[in-house]
Amino acid sequence: MNESQLEMSVMELFGQEGYEYIHGESLFRESSDVLLREDLKAYLLSRYSADGMTETEAESIILSLVRSSHDPLYDANREMLHKITEGFIFRREDKTKKDLFIRLIDFETPKNNLFKVVNQFEVQGMECLRIPDAVVFINGLPLVVIEFKSATRENATIFNAYEQLTVRYTRDIPDLFKYNAFVVISDGVNNKYGSLFADYDYFYAWRKIEDDETEVDGINSLYSMVKGLFRKDRLLSVIKDFIFFPDQSQNELKVVCRYPQFFAATKLLENIKLHQKPEGDGKGGTYFGATGCGKSYTMLFLTRMLMRSEFFKSPTIVLITDRTDLDTQLSATFCNAKKFIGDETVESIESRANLREKLQGRASGGVYLTTIQKFTEDAQLLSDRTNIICISDEAHRSQVNLEQKVRV
Repeated sequence: MNESQLEMSVMELFGQEGYEYIHGESLFRESSDVLLREDLKAYLLSRYSADGMTETEAESIILSLVRSSHDPLYDANREMLHKITEGFIFRREDKTKKDLFIRLIDFETPKNNLFKVVNQFEVQGMECLRIPDAVVFINGLPLVVIEFKSATRENATIFNAYEQLTVRYTRDIPDLFKYNAFVVISDGVNNKYGSLFADYDYFYAWRKIEDDETEVDGINSLYSMVKGLFRKDRLLSVIKDFIFFPDQSQNELKVVCRYPQFFAATKLLENIKLHQKPEGDGKGGTYFGATGCGKSYTMLFLTRMLMRSEFFKSPTIVLITDRTDLDTQLSATFCNAKKFIGDETVESIESRANLREKLQGRASGGVYLTTIQKFTEDAQLLSDRTNIICISDEAHRSQVNLEQKVRV
Protein backbone atom coordinates (compact mmCIF):
# COMPACT_ATOMS: atom_id res chain seq x y z
CA MET A 1 0.00 0.00 0.00
CA ASN A 2 1.09 3.56 -0.61
CA GLU A 3 0.58 6.17 2.12
CA SER A 4 -2.82 7.27 0.85
CA GLN A 5 -4.16 3.70 0.68
CA LEU A 6 -2.78 2.94 4.16
CA GLU A 7 -4.34 6.11 5.50
CA MET A 8 -7.79 5.27 4.17
CA SER A 9 -7.54 1.66 5.39
CA VAL A 10 -6.87 2.94 8.89
CA MET A 11 -9.76 5.41 8.62
CA GLU A 12 -11.99 2.45 7.79
CA LEU A 13 -10.77 0.55 10.87
CA PHE A 14 -11.55 3.57 13.05
CA GLY A 15 -15.00 3.70 11.49
CA GLN A 16 -15.57 0.08 12.53
CA GLU A 17 -14.82 1.15 16.11
CA GLY A 18 -17.55 3.78 15.98
CA TYR A 19 -15.44 6.86 15.25
CA GLU A 20 -16.88 9.44 12.90
CA TYR A 21 -14.51 9.89 9.96
CA ILE A 22 -14.04 13.35 8.45
CA HIS A 23 -11.64 14.54 5.78
CA GLY A 24 -9.81 17.66 6.90
CA GLU A 25 -10.88 19.68 3.88
CA SER A 26 -14.56 19.35 4.85
CA LEU A 27 -14.07 21.02 8.24
CA PHE A 28 -15.13 24.66 8.51
CA ARG A 29 -12.45 26.17 10.73
CA GLU A 30 -9.53 28.51 10.84
CA SER A 31 -6.42 26.51 9.89
CA SER A 32 -4.63 27.94 12.92
CA ASP A 33 -7.27 26.45 15.26
CA VAL A 34 -6.37 22.95 16.45
CA LEU A 35 -9.58 22.32 18.43
CA LEU A 36 -12.91 21.23 16.98
CA ARG A 37 -14.61 23.96 18.94
CA GLU A 38 -18.18 23.07 18.07
CA ASP A 39 -17.65 19.51 19.32
CA LEU A 40 -16.21 20.68 22.63
CA LYS A 41 -18.96 23.26 23.01
CA ALA A 42 -21.67 20.69 22.29
CA TYR A 43 -20.18 18.27 24.83
CA LEU A 44 -19.95 20.91 27.58
CA LEU A 45 -23.49 22.19 27.04
CA SER A 46 -24.84 18.64 27.08
CA ARG A 47 -22.91 17.42 30.11
CA TYR A 48 -23.63 20.51 32.20
CA SER A 49 -27.14 21.23 30.96
CA ALA A 50 -28.61 20.41 34.38
CA ASP A 51 -26.33 23.07 35.85
CA GLY A 52 -27.58 25.64 33.39
CA MET A 53 -24.28 26.19 31.61
CA THR A 54 -24.63 28.98 29.06
CA GLU A 55 -23.06 29.16 25.59
CA THR A 56 -20.94 32.06 26.78
CA GLU A 57 -19.61 29.95 29.67
CA ALA A 58 -18.81 27.05 27.34
CA GLU A 59 -16.98 29.41 25.01
CA SER A 60 -15.10 30.88 27.98
CA ILE A 61 -13.84 27.41 28.94
CA ILE A 62 -12.72 26.75 25.37
CA LEU A 63 -10.96 30.10 25.20
CA SER A 64 -9.07 29.35 28.42
CA LEU A 65 -7.79 26.11 26.87
CA VAL A 66 -6.74 27.86 23.67
CA ARG A 67 -4.91 30.60 25.55
CA SER A 68 -3.00 28.25 27.83
CA SER A 69 0.73 28.44 27.17
CA HIS A 70 2.65 26.07 24.92
CA ASP A 71 6.11 27.25 25.94
CA PRO A 72 7.83 25.03 26.85
CA LEU A 73 5.74 22.34 25.21
CA TYR A 74 6.50 19.68 27.85
CA ASP A 75 5.14 21.82 30.67
CA ALA A 76 2.11 22.81 28.61
CA ASN A 77 1.35 19.20 27.75
CA ARG A 78 1.68 18.08 31.39
CA GLU A 79 -0.63 20.88 32.55
CA MET A 80 -3.23 20.20 29.85
CA LEU A 81 -3.35 16.43 30.40
CA HIS A 82 -3.75 17.09 34.13
CA LYS A 83 -6.80 19.22 33.33
CA ILE A 84 -8.15 16.55 31.02
CA THR A 85 -7.68 13.64 33.45
CA GLU A 86 -8.33 15.36 36.78
CA GLY A 87 -10.78 18.12 35.87
CA PHE A 88 -10.74 21.72 37.07
CA ILE A 89 -12.88 24.38 38.77
CA PHE A 90 -14.80 26.86 36.63
CA ARG A 91 -16.19 30.05 38.13
CA ARG A 92 -19.65 30.94 36.81
CA GLU A 93 -20.70 34.11 35.01
CA ASP A 94 -23.38 34.52 37.63
CA LYS A 95 -21.40 34.86 40.86
CA THR A 96 -24.43 33.78 42.88
CA LYS A 97 -24.16 30.31 41.32
CA LYS A 98 -21.93 27.58 42.68
CA ASP A 99 -18.62 26.93 40.91
CA LEU A 100 -18.64 24.01 38.48
CA PHE A 101 -16.15 21.16 38.47
CA ILE A 102 -15.42 20.60 34.79
CA ARG A 103 -14.42 17.32 33.18
CA LEU A 104 -13.55 17.64 29.51
CA ILE A 105 -14.06 13.90 28.96
CA ASP A 106 -16.63 11.54 30.48
CA PHE A 107 -14.32 8.66 31.35
CA GLU A 108 -17.04 6.58 33.00
CA THR A 109 -19.50 6.58 30.08
CA PRO A 110 -17.77 6.43 26.66
CA LYS A 111 -21.01 6.97 24.71
CA ASN A 112 -21.32 10.46 26.21
CA ASN A 113 -18.23 11.58 24.29
CA LEU A 114 -17.73 12.59 20.66
CA PHE A 115 -15.08 10.45 18.95
CA LYS A 116 -13.78 11.60 15.56
CA VAL A 117 -10.82 10.79 13.34
CA VAL A 118 -9.74 13.40 10.81
CA ASN A 119 -7.20 12.86 8.06
CA GLN A 120 -5.19 15.53 6.25
CA PHE A 121 -5.76 17.98 9.10
CA GLU A 122 -4.16 21.26 8.02
CA VAL A 123 -2.60 23.37 10.76
CA GLN A 124 -1.17 26.79 10.11
CA GLY A 125 1.85 27.49 12.28
CA MET A 126 3.66 30.76 12.84
CA GLU A 127 5.81 30.28 9.73
CA CYS A 128 4.44 27.38 7.70
CA LEU A 129 1.52 25.05 7.06
CA ARG A 130 1.76 21.47 8.29
CA ILE A 131 -0.63 18.62 7.49
CA PRO A 132 -0.58 15.67 9.94
CA ASP A 133 -1.89 12.52 8.28
CA ALA A 134 -4.55 11.83 10.93
CA VAL A 135 -5.72 13.21 14.25
CA VAL A 136 -7.99 11.48 16.78
CA PHE A 137 -10.33 13.89 18.57
CA ILE A 138 -12.40 13.29 21.69
CA ASN A 139 -14.89 16.08 22.35
CA GLY A 140 -12.93 18.28 19.97
CA LEU A 141 -9.60 17.74 21.75
CA PRO A 142 -6.73 16.52 19.48
CA LEU A 143 -5.45 13.73 21.73
CA VAL A 144 -3.62 11.48 19.25
CA VAL A 145 -1.65 12.37 16.12
CA ILE A 146 -0.84 9.67 13.55
CA GLU A 147 1.80 9.81 10.85
CA PHE A 148 1.97 7.27 8.02
CA LYS A 149 4.80 6.20 5.73
CA SER A 150 4.76 3.69 2.90
CA ALA A 151 6.47 0.35 3.56
CA THR A 152 7.30 0.15 -0.15
CA ARG A 153 9.42 3.32 -0.15
CA GLU A 154 12.95 2.62 1.06
CA ASN A 155 13.65 6.28 1.78
CA ALA A 156 10.50 6.73 3.93
CA THR A 157 10.51 4.71 7.14
CA ILE A 158 8.54 4.98 10.36
CA PHE A 159 11.65 6.53 11.89
CA ASN A 160 11.12 9.36 9.42
CA ALA A 161 7.54 9.56 10.69
CA TYR A 162 8.89 9.72 14.24
CA GLU A 163 11.22 12.58 13.32
CA GLN A 164 8.47 14.39 11.49
CA LEU A 165 6.23 14.32 14.58
CA THR A 166 8.80 14.93 17.30
CA VAL A 167 11.02 17.44 15.51
CA ARG A 168 9.34 19.31 12.66
CA TYR A 169 5.74 19.28 13.85
CA THR A 170 6.51 20.13 17.48
CA ARG A 171 8.66 23.02 16.23
CA ASP A 172 6.20 24.35 13.67
CA ILE A 173 2.75 23.60 15.15
CA PRO A 174 3.26 23.17 18.92
CA ASP A 175 -0.33 24.20 19.70
CA LEU A 176 -1.56 20.88 18.31
CA PHE A 177 0.61 18.91 20.72
CA LYS A 178 -0.14 20.59 24.02
CA TYR A 179 -3.29 18.43 24.13
CA ASN A 180 -1.49 15.28 22.98
CA ALA A 181 -1.80 11.99 24.87
CA PHE A 182 0.50 10.04 22.54
CA VAL A 183 1.51 9.75 18.90
CA VAL A 184 1.41 6.84 16.43
CA ILE A 185 3.80 6.01 13.59
CA SER A 186 2.90 3.40 10.98
CA ASP A 187 3.81 2.01 7.60
CA GLY A 188 1.18 -0.72 7.80
CA VAL A 189 3.72 -3.41 8.66
CA ASN A 190 5.47 -1.60 11.50
CA ASN A 191 3.00 0.12 13.83
CA LYS A 192 4.12 1.82 17.03
CA TYR A 193 2.91 4.39 19.54
CA GLY A 194 4.64 6.37 22.25
CA SER A 195 5.16 9.62 24.08
CA LEU A 196 5.96 12.70 22.04
CA PHE A 197 9.00 13.27 24.30
CA ALA A 198 10.34 9.70 24.21
CA ASP A 199 13.27 8.35 22.21
CA TYR A 200 12.38 6.22 19.21
CA ASP A 201 13.53 3.07 21.05
CA TYR A 202 10.66 3.56 23.52
CA PHE A 203 7.94 3.30 20.89
CA TYR A 204 6.09 -0.03 20.95
CA ALA A 205 3.43 -1.97 19.09
CA TRP A 206 0.10 -2.91 20.69
CA ARG A 207 0.15 -6.59 19.77
CA LYS A 208 -3.04 -7.89 21.39
CA ILE A 209 -6.68 -6.92 21.33
CA GLU A 210 -7.38 -8.91 24.50
CA ASP A 211 -4.90 -10.23 27.06
CA ASP A 212 -5.65 -13.93 26.46
CA GLU A 213 -4.85 -13.70 22.76
CA THR A 214 -1.59 -14.56 20.99
CA GLU A 215 0.72 -11.65 20.18
CA VAL A 216 0.69 -10.58 16.55
CA ASP A 217 3.11 -8.59 14.43
CA GLY A 218 3.36 -7.09 10.97
CA ILE A 219 0.14 -5.99 9.29
CA ASN A 220 -1.87 -7.74 12.01
CA SER A 221 -0.41 -5.38 14.61
CA LEU A 222 -2.10 -2.49 12.80
CA TYR A 223 -5.42 -4.25 13.28
CA SER A 224 -4.64 -5.09 16.93
CA MET A 225 -3.63 -1.50 17.64
CA VAL A 226 -6.84 0.05 16.32
CA LYS A 227 -9.09 -2.67 17.73
CA GLY A 228 -7.20 -2.87 21.02
CA LEU A 229 -5.68 0.48 21.94
CA PHE A 230 -8.31 2.62 20.16
CA ARG A 231 -11.40 0.76 21.31
CA LYS A 232 -13.31 3.64 22.87
CA ASP A 233 -13.40 2.45 26.49
CA ARG A 234 -9.79 1.24 26.22
CA LEU A 235 -8.51 4.57 24.88
CA LEU A 236 -10.29 6.46 27.65
CA SER A 237 -8.76 4.15 30.25
CA VAL A 238 -5.23 4.61 28.85
CA ILE A 239 -5.59 8.40 28.81
CA LYS A 240 -7.05 8.51 32.33
CA ASP A 241 -4.74 6.16 34.25
CA PHE A 242 -1.81 5.06 32.10
CA ILE A 243 0.06 8.21 31.12
CA PHE A 244 2.54 9.31 33.76
CA PHE A 245 4.31 12.63 34.26
CA PRO A 246 6.61 12.73 37.32
CA ASP A 247 6.16 15.62 39.74
CA GLN A 248 9.64 16.85 38.82
CA SER A 249 11.57 15.92 35.68
CA GLN A 250 14.94 17.07 34.37
CA ASN A 251 14.66 15.15 31.10
CA GLU A 252 11.02 15.66 30.01
CA LEU A 253 9.91 12.20 31.09
CA LYS A 254 6.43 11.14 30.04
CA VAL A 255 5.55 7.44 30.28
CA VAL A 256 2.81 5.90 28.16
CA CYS A 257 1.98 2.32 29.17
CA ARG A 258 2.83 -0.73 27.08
CA TYR A 259 0.00 -3.18 26.50
CA PRO A 260 1.30 -5.81 29.01
CA GLN A 261 1.34 -3.11 31.71
CA PHE A 262 -2.21 -2.10 30.85
CA PHE A 263 -3.56 -5.65 30.95
CA ALA A 264 -1.62 -6.55 34.11
CA ALA A 265 -2.74 -3.50 36.11
CA THR A 266 -6.40 -3.72 35.06
CA LYS A 267 -6.66 -7.46 35.74
CA LEU A 268 -4.92 -7.14 39.11
CA LEU A 269 -7.31 -4.35 40.07
CA GLU A 270 -10.34 -6.50 39.33
CA ASN A 271 -8.85 -9.50 41.13
CA ILE A 272 -8.05 -7.43 44.22
CA LYS A 273 -11.67 -6.29 44.30
CA LEU A 274 -12.83 -9.88 44.05
CA HIS A 275 -10.57 -11.15 46.85
CA GLN A 276 -10.63 -8.24 49.27
CA LYS A 277 -11.29 -9.21 52.88
CA PRO A 278 -13.53 -9.77 54.77
CA GLU A 279 -15.62 -11.37 51.98
CA GLY A 280 -12.56 -12.61 50.08
CA ASP A 281 -9.39 -14.46 51.04
CA GLY A 282 -7.12 -11.42 50.65
CA LYS A 283 -5.08 -12.94 47.81
CA GLY A 284 -5.08 -10.37 45.06
CA GLY A 285 -3.08 -12.31 42.50
CA THR A 286 0.37 -12.80 41.00
CA TYR A 287 1.85 -11.15 37.94
CA PHE A 288 5.00 -12.44 36.25
CA GLY A 289 6.99 -9.97 34.19
CA ALA A 290 10.44 -10.48 32.71
CA THR A 291 13.37 -8.29 33.70
CA GLY A 292 13.12 -4.88 32.05
CA CYS A 293 9.40 -5.11 31.30
CA GLY A 294 8.57 -2.08 33.44
CA LYS A 295 7.13 -3.69 36.57
CA SER A 296 7.75 -0.52 38.60
CA TYR A 297 5.48 1.44 36.28
CA THR A 298 2.92 -1.38 36.31
CA MET A 299 2.88 -1.05 40.11
CA LEU A 300 2.56 2.71 39.77
CA PHE A 301 -0.40 2.46 37.37
CA LEU A 302 -2.07 -0.08 39.67
CA THR A 303 -1.50 2.13 42.71
CA ARG A 304 -3.11 5.11 40.97
CA MET A 305 -6.21 3.07 40.11
CA LEU A 306 -6.45 1.62 43.62
CA MET A 307 -6.14 5.01 45.29
CA ARG A 308 -8.73 6.60 43.03
CA SER A 309 -11.21 3.72 43.00
CA GLU A 310 -14.53 4.39 44.71
CA PHE A 311 -14.69 0.67 45.52
CA PHE A 312 -11.69 0.82 47.90
CA LYS A 313 -12.47 4.28 49.34
CA SER A 314 -8.87 5.51 49.66
CA PRO A 315 -6.92 2.40 50.68
CA THR A 316 -3.45 2.33 52.20
CA ILE A 317 -0.83 0.84 49.87
CA VAL A 318 2.25 -1.00 51.15
CA LEU A 319 4.92 -1.65 48.50
CA ILE A 320 7.30 -4.45 49.45
CA THR A 321 10.67 -5.30 47.87
CA ASP A 322 13.33 -7.84 48.87
CA ARG A 323 16.45 -5.70 48.38
CA THR A 324 17.47 -2.26 49.47
CA ASP A 325 18.49 -1.28 45.92
CA LEU A 326 15.01 -2.12 44.63
CA ASP A 327 13.49 -0.24 47.56
CA THR A 328 15.58 2.82 46.74
CA GLN A 329 14.66 2.63 43.06
CA LEU A 330 10.95 2.21 43.77
CA SER A 331 11.02 4.98 46.38
CA ALA A 332 12.53 7.39 43.87
CA THR A 333 9.77 6.62 41.34
CA PHE A 334 6.85 6.73 43.78
CA CYS A 335 8.00 9.74 45.81
CA ASN A 336 8.13 11.67 42.54
CA ALA A 337 4.60 10.60 41.59
CA LYS A 338 2.42 12.05 44.36
CA LYS A 339 0.23 14.01 41.97
CA PHE A 340 -0.22 10.99 39.73
CA ILE A 341 -1.08 8.71 42.66
CA GLY A 342 -3.31 11.32 44.24
CA ASP A 343 -1.86 11.20 47.75
CA GLU A 344 0.79 13.43 49.31
CA THR A 345 1.81 10.74 51.81
CA VAL A 346 4.39 8.58 50.02
CA GLU A 347 7.10 7.50 52.46
CA SER A 348 9.91 4.98 52.89
CA ILE A 349 9.73 2.91 56.08
CA GLU A 350 12.81 2.48 58.28
CA SER A 351 11.66 -0.27 60.65
CA ARG A 352 8.81 -2.62 61.48
CA ALA A 353 7.87 -0.44 64.46
CA ASN A 354 7.75 2.56 62.13
CA LEU A 355 5.48 0.67 59.74
CA ARG A 356 3.13 -0.36 62.56
CA GLU A 357 2.97 3.24 63.76
CA LYS A 358 2.14 4.52 60.29
CA LEU A 359 -0.54 1.89 59.64
CA GLN A 360 -2.23 2.26 63.01
CA GLY A 361 -2.08 6.04 62.88
CA ARG A 362 -4.47 6.40 59.93
CA ALA A 363 -7.72 4.86 58.71
CA SER A 364 -7.11 5.37 54.98
CA GLY A 365 -4.72 6.69 52.37
CA GLY A 366 -0.94 6.73 52.30
CA VAL A 367 1.65 4.82 50.31
CA TYR A 368 4.50 3.16 52.24
CA LEU A 369 7.59 1.51 50.78
CA THR A 370 9.41 -1.18 52.74
CA THR A 371 11.42 -4.40 52.49
CA ILE A 372 10.29 -7.95 53.20
CA GLN A 373 12.68 -8.23 56.15
CA LYS A 374 10.32 -6.09 58.23
CA PHE A 375 7.70 -8.84 58.05
CA THR A 376 8.93 -11.48 60.51
CA GLU A 377 6.63 -14.14 61.90
CA ASP A 378 7.68 -13.64 65.53
CA ALA A 379 6.38 -10.06 65.79
CA GLN A 380 2.97 -8.77 66.69
CA LEU A 381 0.23 -7.88 64.23
CA LEU A 382 0.87 -4.77 62.17
CA SER A 383 -2.79 -4.00 61.46
CA ASP A 384 -6.09 -5.82 60.99
CA ARG A 385 -7.59 -3.24 58.61
CA THR A 386 -9.09 -4.64 55.42
CA ASN A 387 -8.30 -1.60 53.27
CA ILE A 388 -4.53 -2.13 53.33
CA ILE A 389 -3.25 -3.50 50.02
CA CYS A 390 0.25 -4.98 49.78
CA ILE A 391 2.04 -5.01 46.44
CA SER A 392 5.18 -7.10 46.47
CA ASP A 393 7.98 -6.79 43.91
CA GLU A 394 10.09 -9.99 43.86
CA ALA A 395 9.88 -10.22 47.66
CA HIS A 396 10.83 -13.88 47.71
CA ARG A 397 14.60 -13.76 47.91
CA SER A 398 17.02 -13.39 50.80
CA GLN A 399 18.61 -10.14 51.94
CA VAL A 400 21.88 -11.94 52.78
CA ASN A 401 24.91 -12.50 50.54
CA LEU A 402 24.08 -9.60 48.26
CA GLU A 403 27.48 -9.80 46.59
CA GLN A 404 27.44 -13.57 46.14
CA LYS A 405 27.76 -14.80 42.55
CA VAL A 406 26.88 -18.20 41.14
CA ARG A 407 29.44 -19.73 38.81
CA VAL A 408 28.49 -22.51 36.44
